[in-house]
Amino acid sequence: MRHISTINLLAFAVFAVFAAGAQVKPGIEVLRDNNFEGLQGKRVGLITNPSGVDNKLQSTVDILANAPGVKLTALYGPEHGVRGNIHAGDLVGNSVDEATGVPVYSIYGKTRKPTPDMLNDIDVMVYDIQDNGCRSFTFISTMGLAMQACAEQGKQFMVLDRPNPVGANKIEGNLVEDGCYSFVSQFPIPYLYGLTPGELARYLNDEGILGKKVDLTVVPMEGYRRDMSFRDTGMPWVLPSPHIPTPESSLYYPMSGILGELYCISIGVGYTEPFKLFCAEWIDAQALAKAMNELNIPGMMFRPIYIKPFYSTGKGENLQGIEAYVTDVDRAPLTLIQFYVMQELARMYPDHKIFDIADSKRFNMFDKVVGSKNIRPLFTKNYKVADMIPYWNKDVEPFRAASGKYYLYK
Repeated sequence: MRHISTINLLAFAVFAVFAAGAQVKPGIEVLRDNNFEGLQGKRVGLITNPSGVDNKLQSTVDILANAPGVKLTALYGPEHGVRGNIHAGDLVGNSVDEATGVPVYSIYGKTRKPTPDMLNDIDVMVYDIQDNGCRSFTFISTMGLAMQACAEQGKQFMVLDRPNPVGANKIEGNLVEDGCYSFVSQFPIPYLYGLTPGELARYLNDEGILGKKVDLTVVPMEGYRRDMSFRDTGMPWVLPSPHIPTPESSLYYPMSGILGELYCISIGVGYTEPFKLFCAEWIDAQALAKAMNELNIPGMMFRPIYIKPFYSTGKGENLQGIEAYVTDVDRAPLTLIQFYVMQELARMYPDHKIFDIADSKRFNMFDKVVGSKNIRPLFTKNYKVADMIPYWNKDVEPFRAASGKYYLYK
């Protein structure tokens, strides 16, 4: 008993120091500090998942359910569900939240946009999810579609803001083009869009991207700066989906996730380093690490690694390849790393060019994720990154200028 008590006391002390050291207050804490202004006397619907917490890890669901003057009447389950009990890609069903007794409507099942019936019992919809700053992460699609639904039904919409863990200055990739819109490329924004959820909501709303404008309120964070990493905020990280276990996972997701759509080499999903790896049976780890390091890619280093995935691509097979390290996120061209890997593999193993060994049925999803049907032919013509860079980067600075007017933080 003495041993257990000591451990519990130590854990509590560490947590107390951690919570007290947070430099940034998320939107939910600012909302609470202001006596839930904007929600008083209203029926409230909430879109959230386990990442919607305050700095003491209390769920936004429970905070709003117990907020004086606020009536939480509906919850809306995005991918993975409100409480995080649904596996990636699995459909979410309607249910009742056991802790609060509040009905839960699925918006990752038969519909991904709240129906009019789902909005009957609310006056205002609240959104509180930790995003990863990448267009293909489905939560911002959920947010935008919910904003559309609320605009159409005359409901208010409130975003409780959170950090962009890739960095609120990081913009990479072309805008989504006709023929490539989907739930992983729902809106015409770059692959890395350099905005917090609240800033993105303002951009989508005021730029007319959603059609009819919604009555939007954004509750900003306190203490946040655009140059902050997530670690700098002092906030606790709750994984927003199973393969984003740490804030740093958000840096690696855009580095390999596009290639991962082809399911022809392991990107670490199914091992202990999701999105950090590029491995296959036919790769020489030492040779690929040497080749990648000789490219002198700014802000990046690579080392050889040998793995045996527990599930997903390469399950149970002895694979080798490289582990990537971001050493300077501001300089690293995160989204291009996977293309540099494909370039070097094509040079080293001409019989294993990625788009020759991948299932062509996956090409359509690849195009949807990159948001263009032009990137793949530009790259595969010579398997040279230089051939695609101008197109990939063509929208970055125009988007930076257009989105800058919606910044909430310096």
